[in-house]
Amino acid sequence: MISYPARKISTPDEQLNVLQITDLHLSAVSEDADNNLKSKSSCRYSFEAILKQALSENIRCDLILVTGDLVNEVKPAIYNHIFKVLQATNIPFACIAGNHDVTDETNSELPFFQRELIPQLADSRLLSRHVIDTDYWQLLLIDSAVPGKVAGEVTAVDIDWLCTQLSACNKPALIALHHHVLPMDSDWIDAHIADNTDSFWQRTAAFSHLRVIISGHTHQEQVRHHHGVTVYSTPSTCYQFKPYEDEFTYDNNARPGYRWLQLANNGQVASWVKRLDT
Repeated sequence: MISYPARKISTPDEQLNVLQITDLHLSAVSEDADNNLKSKSSCRYSFEAILKQALSENIRCDLILVTGDLVNEVKPAIYNHIFKVLQATNIPFACIAGNHDVTDETNSELPFFQRELIPQLADSRLLSRHVIDTDYWQLLLIDSAVPGKVAGEVTAVDIDWLCTQLSACNKPALIALHHHVLPMDSDWIDAHIADNTDSFWQRTAAFSHLRVIISGHTHQEQVRHHHGVTVYSTPSTCYQFKPYEDEFTYDNNARPGYRWLQLANNGQVASWVKRLDT
């Protein structure tokens, strides 16, 4: 069994292939869930179907990054299932928290403003300020989730930590977090962007070797460029939000998805999103 979390990765061809999955939103199901995944939980089914599809592609997977909202309700049994599935891949992996990993909602059938947001402790397996060192890259994982809130924050302590890591190592760097750090041009989701992003961008601008930022939270695909950094938003493994909508809107025509990133030894990046076939 591979050890968790991933800390050091070497590859045979000087290229790192990373599979990013995000916003799983798994809920508790009955004990016979493994025999009836699809009927019990569509999110659980699509999470496992996406892993199966991605890992059957003609590309070696060196690392799986799970960028938050693993669950829709904070229960240890759900995390146990997720970690069991990920361990079974025998691929190094790492998981960070999203807002749903530190917040439960009451009366989820009601409009959002009528729900109560209840702070919860994050599962101890979710990482904060974690480094994955590779032959040619450094991957820096931070926890942007704030208990009891939908919006996130990149705290001053997080920024100090990032700057310390970037100062100590001049390898090309990737930052992974849950909340988006650039607006998506969608009013309702941009109300839940990470706080303190102005300071984040001001401080990290000093490091030209910061190349990539990946996040979840927005349940949609976007690619942006800012201060020489390529910023990727990635679809959910479950349901999707419609881009460029100012009011909350599901995208019922978009299938669950995932992102591949190929990190080359010269700091170049290739990335693309795939969708679940069926």
